[in-house]
Amino acid sequence: MNSRLFSSSVFRIGFGIALLAMPLDVLGELKLPAIISDHMVLQRMQANPIWGWDDPGTEVTVTFGADEQVKKAKAGDDGKWTVKLDPLDANFAPATIVIEGTSRREITDVLVGEVWMCSGQSNMGMTLAGDWKAEVESLSSNHPNLRLISVPRVGTQELQTDFKGQWESANSSNCQSFSAVGFFYGRYLHEILGVPVGLINNAWGGSAAEAWIRRDSLEKDPRFTTLMEGWKQRETELQSDEAKAKYEVALAAWKEKAAEAKAAGKPAPRAPSSPDSVLTGNQRPGNIFAGVVHPTLGYGMKGVIWYQGESNAGRAWEYARLFPYMIEQWRAEWGQGDFPFYWVQLADYQAEVDQPGESDWAELRESQTKTLSLSNTGEAVIIDLGEANDIHPKNKYDVAARLVRWALAKDYGMKNIEPQSPTYREIQIADNKVTLTFDHVAGGLRTVDVNDVRGFAICGEDHKWVLADAKITGGDTIEVWSDAISAPVAVRYAWASNPVCNVCSKVGLPLTPFRTDDFPMTTKPAEAR
Repeated sequence: MNSRLFSSSVFRIGFGIALLAMPLDVLGELKLPAIISDHMVLQRMQANPIWGWDDPGTEVTVTFGADEQVKKAKAGDDGKWTVKLDPLDANFAPATIVIEGTSRREITDVLVGEVWMCSGQSNMGMTLAGDWKAEVESLSSNHPNLRLISVPRVGTQELQTDFKGQWESANSSNCQSFSAVGFFYGRYLHEILGVPVGLINNAWGGSAAEAWIRRDSLEKDPRFTTLMEGWKQRETELQSDEAKAKYEVALAAWKEKAAEAKAAGKPAPRAPSSPDSVLTGNQRPGNIFAGVVHPTLGYGMKGVIWYQGESNAGRAWEYARLFPYMIEQWRAEWGQGDFPFYWVQLADYQAEVDQPGESDWAELRESQTKTLSLSNTGEAVIIDLGEANDIHPKNKYDVAARLVRWALAKDYGMKNIEPQSPTYREIQIADNKVTLTFDHVAGGLRTVDVNDVRGFAICGEDHKWVLADAKITGGDTIEVWSDAISAPVAVRYAWASNPVCNVCSKVGLPLTPFRTDDFPMTTKPAEAR
């Protein structure tokens, strides 16, 4: 690609983004965002914002349904207006929202029920077509009152106000391209609660957590100074003439190798990444918030389900601060209070490890678990559902089942359902044996596959870990020891990227990976030690 073509490509991308970010009042007519459109679902039992744009100063009237709720607002200097509909009960009867300003719009087939956002990286973005049960599940996916909408992946530093998309009723065709975890989760709720359900899918594969947070928020927090300074330096380099020239050279070399590979009947090597692909990508702080989250900001919803962390595993220590910060920022941005936020802990991945050692994935899981300190949160542990040779495990059905337990128990009054995996509570050491006590055992602890308890490691004062023997000694206790350790000081369980472990509660929820020590994390930066 020559420099003229490169510049033209960048211009087209930038111009397209600018159109979505542009105040829509300049178009001189009533405009609505894609999220406010036919077939939408309003969140029941709460006030729901309805917004759009019109000529500044225009009075806009919004009338909803047979109840004829009538709300009025005046378009501001930027053309934006917002009203809030009064709370409503769930309703399967399609209603119409009439909006009148400089012109008249009708939003038809509007339902009232439960709305959830499905966010994260590729394991949330993985479509139903990729699930082991895709063929069978798609045949049972015609649900006219389960509504789906997907937000395109736009990475930018400019806050977007809209996106290209539309609400659709779930059917055997469109469900195949929707988030598998999100779809299963929503279908569970739809069938169990007997109400309409709306799902907003905005997942982006490979994304880093910092890309999901408003950039200026990150810049103001001293905990993320190193992260942001590193990105500023990188951005300067990527936008330099030297970087563009280097890319042109790499691209030319790639074209030659690609031509040679084609002539030899071989696959072409991977093309080099352009500087612009990084600047508009899914790692840059603030990019996804501005391009993907912001266009839906404020839409009435019940809560969020989240599956992400693989891209931050190498910075697990930082994630213990970054992830809860993201949740807090989203809640502040939405203005709906501490809405439910439930996530999936990282699955087991890579070669199985049967010897104790350090692991960045184990540390990331610990950082995820620590985030349970925030109110109204929940974690689905899936240490038993991963695949050694695939970072995208194909059993998303059970992932959704574990997530939905949280919503059913905490948000929908089903107190007989235990949503939380067993968690470590306390340690007692007597002679050469350790007794561990756990919470959330849901009827007691048991093993899977074999009777022997597997997955524990133990160490003494030298901090050298060895595999430990263990046995379940009570409904909520496990005894751990090793003949090689006469004076134990700490225990770890499932502390590896893909550990061999087999303890769960009697309702089938796996024991949450944990450690009793506070030894320095391997992912903690040297300057923070």
